[in-house]
Amino acid sequence: MTTTGADRDAEGVGTWWWWGRRRSAVLDIGLALVSALECAVEGIGFADKASLPVPVGVLFGLIVGSTLLFRRRWPIAVVLVSIAVAPAEMGFLMGIVGLYSLAASDVPRRITAVLAGMSTLAVFVVTVVQMRQDVAQVDEGPPDIDPSGWYVPSVALFMTLGLNAPPVLFGLYIGARRRLMESLRERADSLEQELSLLADRAEQRAQWARQEERTRIAREMHDVVAHRVSLMVVHAAALQAVALKDPQKAVKNAALVGDMGRQALTELREMLGVLREERVPAAPSVVPLAAVGRAAAAAAEAAAEDGPCLDAVEALCEQSRLAGAVVELVVIGEARPYAPEVERTAYRVVQEALTNVHKHAAGAKVVVRLAHRGGEVAMQVENGPSDAAVADVGLPSGGNGLVGMRERVLRLGGVFVSGPTDPGGFKVSAVLPTGEWPVLSRP
Repeated sequence: MTTTGADRDAEGVGTWWWWGRRRSAVLDIGLALVSALECAVEGIGFADKASLPVPVGVLFGLIVGSTLLFRRRWPIAVVLVSIAVAPAEMGFLMGIVGLYSLAASDVPRRITAVLAGMSTLAVFVVTVVQMRQDVAQVDEGPPDIDPSGWYVPSVALFMTLGLNAPPVLFGLYIGARRRLMESLRERADSLEQELSLLADRAEQRAQWARQEERTRIAREMHDVVAHRVSLMVVHAAALQAVALKDPQKAVKNAALVGDMGRQALTELREMLGVLREERVPAAPSVVPLAAVGRAAAAAAEAAAEDGPCLDAVEALCEQSRLAGAVVELVVIGEARPYAPEVERTAYRVVQEALTNVHKHAAGAKVVVRLAHRGGEVAMQVENGPSDAAVADVGLPSGGNGLVGMRERVLRLGGVFVSGPTDPGGFKVSAVLPTGEWPVLSRP
C-alpha cells in the first residue's frame, strides 16, 4: 500500500517543503553543506585565477554549492549549474550528485541523456585543458608521451567517463527500481480493493444463500405443519360434535387425530434430521461461501428425495375426505415420473390449497385436477362456496399460503394463478415445466 501524508505524520515523519521524509531533508541539507564548503574552498583558487577578491570567490562558491539543496525538486537546475561552473573547476560533488538525482528522477529520458552528455562534454573539455596546462609546465616529460597527440584526450576521456558514468547508471537503476516498487504498490492496492470487493460480494451471496435456505425451510415447515394441524383441528371439532351422539365415530375421529399428529411429527423430525446432518460446521471465522452452497444444495437434494410426490395426492385427498370435506380427484393424461423437485412442488401446491379450503371454506365441495401433458404438469384446486350448515372451526391464517405456493412455482419457471370464482368459491392453478429437470425414476 502506498503511504499517505497522514500515515507519515502518524509515524512522526512530517512533510518538509518538498521532502516526504525527515531523513531525506537531513541528507540533502548535509550534502548541500559539504558541497558549499567544497565550492567555497575551490572559490579561492577561482578568485585568484579570475583576479577577483577572495571573499567574492568564497561567497560565489557557497552560493553555487548550496544549490545541491534543491536536487530533488529541480534536478535539471542543479545539473545546469554544475555545467556552468565546470570551467571554474568547482562543484565536483554537486556534479556527481546532480547527475545521480537527474537519472533517478521522473525527468524524461531524452532530457536526461542531453544533460548528461553536456555535463560529460564540459568535464572532458575542462580536463583536457587542465591536463595540457599541467603537462606544459613540466620541464622534461617522458620521451614516449606526446602532449599534443592521443595521450591527453584518452586519459581525459577515461577520467570523465569514470566520474560521470557511475552516478548516471546508478541513478537509472534506482529510478527504475523506485518506479517498479510504486507499480507493485499500486498493483497491491488494486488487488486489495478487488479482494475486498470479492469478499463483500461473497458475503452478500452467502447471506442470500442463508436467507434462501431459511425461506425454503420456512415454506416446508409451513406446508407440513399447516396441513396436518388444520386436519387435526377439523377432526377435533368433529370429535367434539359427535362425542355424545355417536361414540364409535368419536373414537374413529380421535384415532385420525392421533395419526395426523404422528405424521406431522414424523415429517418434522425427518426435515430437522436433514438439517442437522447437512449443516455447515461452526468456525471462528466467516463460513466460506462454497461450504454454505454445498450444504444448502445437499440439504435441498436430500429433502427433495425424501419429500412427498404426486403418487401421494390420492392419500392427501383421502385425508381431507375423512375430515368431512367432499373432495374429487380428476387425473388427465398418463402419469409418469418427474424430477423430485417438480413432484414435491406439485404436491405442496395441492396440499396448501386443500389446507386453505379447510380454513376458509368449511363444507365446500372441492375438485382437484391433475393433468400430465407433454412438457409440463398442471394442477388445479377449485372449491365452491362454503356450506353455511357446517360450523367454521376457526383456523388461524398467517397469509403466507398463496405467497409460498407462488414462490415455489415461479422458482421452477412455472405459472401460478389464484383468485375467486363466479359461484363464490376459490381456484388455485399452477403449471410446472418438466423438460429442464432431470427425470429420476422411482422404484
